[in-house]
Amino acid sequence: MPSWLGWRCGNALVAGLALRECPRGRAGAAGAAGVPRRSSGAGAALRRRRCPRGRACSTALPARRSRGPSAPQAPGGRGEGTFQVTMLPGDGVGPELMHAVKEVFKAASVPVLFDEHHLSEVQNTASEERLDRVVDSMKESKVALIGKIHTPMEYKGELASYDMRLRRKLDLFANVVHVKSLPGYKTRHNNLDLVIIREQTEGEYSSLEHESAKGVIECLKIITRAKSQRIAKFAFDYATKKGRSKVTAVHKANIMKLGDGLFLQCCEEVAELYPKIKFDTMIIDNCCMQLVQNPYQFDVLVMPNLYGNIIDNLAAGLVGGAGVVPGESYSAEYAVFEMGARHPFAQAVGRNIANPTAMLLSAANMLRHLNLEFHSNLIAEAVKKVIKVGKVRTRDLGGYCTTSDFVKSVIDNLHPHYGGGEPRARGDPSPAGAPQPLA
Repeated sequence: MPSWLGWRCGNALVAGLALRECPRGRAGAAGAAGVPRRSSGAGAALRRRRCPRGRACSTALPARRSRGPSAPQAPGGRGEGTFQVTMLPGDGVGPELMHAVKEVFKAASVPVLFDEHHLSEVQNTASEERLDRVVDSMKESKVALIGKIHTPMEYKGELASYDMRLRRKLDLFANVVHVKSLPGYKTRHNNLDLVIIREQTEGEYSSLEHESAKGVIECLKIITRAKSQRIAKFAFDYATKKGRSKVTAVHKANIMKLGDGLFLQCCEEVAELYPKIKFDTMIIDNCCMQLVQNPYQFDVLVMPNLYGNIIDNLAAGLVGGAGVVPGESYSAEYAVFEMGARHPFAQAVGRNIANPTAMLLSAANMLRHLNLEFHSNLIAEAVKKVIKVGKVRTRDLGGYCTTSDFVKSVIDNLHPHYGGGEPRARGDPSPAGAPQPLA
């Protein structure tokens, strides 16, 4: 979801990549390829004063570019330097998936430099100091690619997990999961295309629990008007910019009359500002059943925190599971790309069997967000082609291939001659036989 959203909520500008409003991205909105040109002289200084990073600009400013030698660029050579991106491998198979991303990026000559950090409660490498280093890196890069930071169930004196603390520090209020069927992989429901938008800074995940009396635990669910309006407006702006026709607010206001009632009321108020977008509501338990029976009725769904977590996983199961669905989270300043259904898949650690599809597609979405359209399409289409051909599939998709097999196949589809055919001429900027978009 790179180049779309531009809107104000309160005093904050929340946007995807409003390049036309920001001199840093002169290439335009979605569809621009390559890296924005760097200006020089007094004009550039003036633009920098008018557009301080993270203030006057929108959420998705391109990441910070390093001053090192230029990396190979897309045809046309419009880019200069490399983009710095924060990387957080996480737990479980996260490090293996990040290694897959690095291998594919290297093969595709992607001009990205990863600033890698490790934060894990499971491996006892989590601390406030490490968390602050991750946040400092994000302040520089504005963009991150992260794995699942697993949260142990044992209570050790702190209710808020490091994953939740990171999201709150960055104010990553909107989680977006695009659930779309992969051509060539058949499921019970084919040709699905729906989007789940989840508010992820409050709700049941507010980490406010206490024992009011012996054997009695109270867990507080926080719903505020400001954050409910913000996520509702985000959902309707997303639907508008992406040409989608309907937004469904998912709730449990029949039971939680005040909390979910406020969320529903805010969605209804925002809906009145978008007469061209159809709006309806659905109770969460009915929504789960309808997704299994007839998911085609949905377009964009918006919901509070816990419901979104459940629906993300349910919907991922409709198209192949956690290994194939990418996700992303946004604040007014930062963009984080991750798997849509967050699972550490700990039982697969070190076995070379994890499916890297979701992480590779998330990485491709990140490149599109950075306005590296050529590299984004190159990687995304290579991944989809491997899935469509069906000869190389990991175990979760019914195959017998390893993670390494899948990555090699993706690289071979980046450049059909990469693995053993005729090498490209030195200095040739375009990959031989670059894959074309699938029909």
